[in-house]
Amino acid sequence: MEFRDHFSERPEGYLRHRPRYPDELYRHLSERAPSRRLAWDCATGNGQAAIGLAARFERVVATDASLAQLVHRRLHPRVRYWAAAAERPAIAAGSCDLVTVAQALHWLDRDRFYAEARRAARPGAVIAAWTYGLLSLGPPLDDAIERFFSWTVGPCWPPERRWVDEGYATLPFPFERLPAPTLAIEAEWRLEELLGYLGTWSAVRAYRERHGRDPVAEVAAELERAWGAPDRRHRVRWPLHLLVGRLAPGRR
Repeated sequence: MEFRDHFSERPEGYLRHRPRYPDELYRHLSERAPSRRLAWDCATGNGQAAIGLAARFERVVATDASLAQLVHRRLHPRVRYWAAAAERPAIAAGSCDLVTVAQALHWLDRDRFYAEARRAARPGAVIAAWTYGLLSLGPPLDDAIERFFSWTVGPCWPPERRWVDEGYATLPFPFERLPAPTLAIEAEWRLEELLGYLGTWSAVRAYRERHGRDPVAEVAAELERAWGAPDRRHRVRWPLHLLVGRLAPGRR
């Protein structure tokens, strides 16, 4: 499968502007795993989830096919980064307690990745994948962002985006399902942080390439009018959609 890279054009923006996952997510997954010796974070990007896992696992292997993303990786003494496709991770068989994929399962060749995850799993190992969709700030900002999402850059979203919009509800996940908590990402942002985040969308990148101009700059004035004082902070919220399953037979 050819690697379709939607996020290497401006990896520093992805590092600066993507929201961080709640610690409750990592706590829940570490308690489900058979031990805390090794976690594999697949399609790690700049290592955001890998760093969160490192607080609870002895070792984390974080892989990504994008060298540009890995150049901007977050360093941690318990995280080892490898440049590798999800379908060819070169991880030892029977070694992983937990396999995670944060905001990326919809991009992968899932059959091949799932086969590698099963191969890498130790008895009782767990697999978890999560995604988040459109953010919410409340009216009238939500109306402006919805128009931007659906109409301005809507035609530029890759087809895989539908899995995200559906909250992974119909995405194939052929494992023994385990209960998952209801979680959300939350942040307090200024307008410049919101605009930076919008600039990381894959549809925005595709719009720039297709039309030769930046759609974020075009929507900025409308958002500024609705925002209030430039230094005002708004609460931003993304519901988190989490899939958790048992990879290999065995229990803690």
